Formats: sequence, structure tokens, C-alpha cells
Amino acid sequence: MKIYRTKKGIIVEHKNKFYRVPETDWDVFTNRTGLYDLIADELRKLDNDPALVTIVKNDLLSPIGRQEVWASGVTYMRTRQARMDDAKLGSAIYASVYEAKRPELFFKATAYRTVGPGDKIRIRKDSKWNVPEPELTLFICSEGTIEGYTVGNDVSSRDIEGENPLYLAQAKSYDASAAIGPCLYVPKDSIDPDAMIQLEILNNDENIFSGEISINRMKRKHTELVEYLMKETSFIYGVYLMTGTGIVPPDQFSLREGDEIRISIEGIGTLVNTVAV
Repeated sequence: MKIYRTKKGIIVEHKNKFYRVPETDWDVFTNRTGLYDLIADELRKLDNDPALVTIVKNDLLSPIGRQEVWASGVTYMRTRQARMDDAKLGSAIYASVYEAKRPELFFKATAYRTVGPGDKIRIRKDSKWNVPEPELTLFICSEGTIEGYTVGNDVSSRDIEGENPLYLAQAKSYDASAAIGPCLYVPKDSIDPDAMIQLEILNNDENIFSGEISINRMKRKHTELVEYLMKETSFIYGVYLMTGTGIVPPDQFSLREGDEIRISIEGIGTLVNTVAV
């Protein structure tokens, strides 16, 4: 099933039927263990409304309430190599993180710094090398269980991060630096590990970069990342965790104002954003 946060309330799509749920608080509705079974039971009391398709198409908001967005780094071999190549200082750090027991986890964005489907994603004015990072993003409830998934874009300033690893926060966390959507995908079981992540970047309708990778190419397990994230840290509304990227554009590529970024993950859908400065 898919849960949409819209300007006209919360809408659930389940088995090609659409339902408007009475709960209006996104966090109350989503931050529950056993979410799939709970919602499936609640939908039995509601009527299918095909007209809700129009709202889903035209009035989507980012699927986030008061959650924080966190991210994982160096979880794919391709990213490990790219970070080592970028780094002017401390390239060995990225190699050691990839092999280490403890994963790299960092704070990415508050809800108000996170944009949704159709919104503008930003690149920093003080950076000359900016890239999208298409990532499967976990939704973890406050009890620490993975309850759903969405598409994430962890936009990064590679020149700033490459200058010094201590500049990570400036390279990663700023206004409109994160995008998630188009929905919260809540399957009965875990997401298919063979699902593909696809990235397409367009400028004036011309494809200027594309790439894809399977989720199963990730080195670390999702449960492993969650275990470390929840150590000593509580999330009373739940939390989103981006799981890293394995799609890295060539070094000569940098996002420009007006570029359109399309990130698709099988089972979830496509997140589309336009670049602004």
C-alpha cells in the first residue's frame, strides 16, 4: 500500500483502490508498529473513492510531518571510491568507513528543510560541484522498526565535502537540500532486495545523465543501519533514514539551475524535483 500526504488530507492507495482516512495528523497515523496490518484493518471500514486519484496527482505534499531526516554514507562500493577520489584530506577515512563495523550516519534535514514531489531542490551558491544522490529511504517508527519506504534525494556539494571531511554538514545540510516522496510505501513484507533505483537528469527535456543500481548492491543491511541510528537517540515521531547511493555522475558533471531530477524505485514510484539556487 501507498500512503499519500496531500493538501486535502491523508489518502491511502491499496490494491488499486483509494481511501481518505479520518486521521488528519500524519505522525499519529504513520508512527505505529505493524503499520501495514493496522491500516489494512482500518480500510475495511472505509469506502473506495476513485475521485481521490485526482488529488494524488495534483496536490501531493512531502510525506513527512515532524520527523527528522538522517542519512547513511559510503554504503556502496561506488560511493566509497568517489569519496576517496574527492578527498583532499583524509581519503583513508572513507575507505575505513566502508569496512568498519560502525556505519557512517549523519543528520540531513529537519522537516521544514525537506521538500516533496514537484518542489524545487536547492544547490548551494558557494559550491561549484553539486550532485543528486538517489537513495532508498527507510521510515522507522519511534519503536525502532522499519514500517515503510520512500524515495530520497540527498543533494550534496562534493567540492565542499572533498575539501575537508569536517565540512560534511555544510555539504549536506542546508535549506531544501533533501527531497522525499512521492509517497510512503508500506508493504506487507520488506521491500524487494532486487528492486532497482533509477536516476535521470534532464535539462530542457534532454537527458544529460542516467544511471541505475539494485538495492541489493548495498554493503550494509537496513536493520544494521537502524540498529546504530537508534543507539542512544530517540525519535518521538519516527525518523527517515536515507541509505546511501550507488549512482555517482562523472566528475565533470554538476547540477545547474533548471535541471529536472527524476528518481524512481520499483514499488514506490518516481520523485521529481527541479533544481534552484
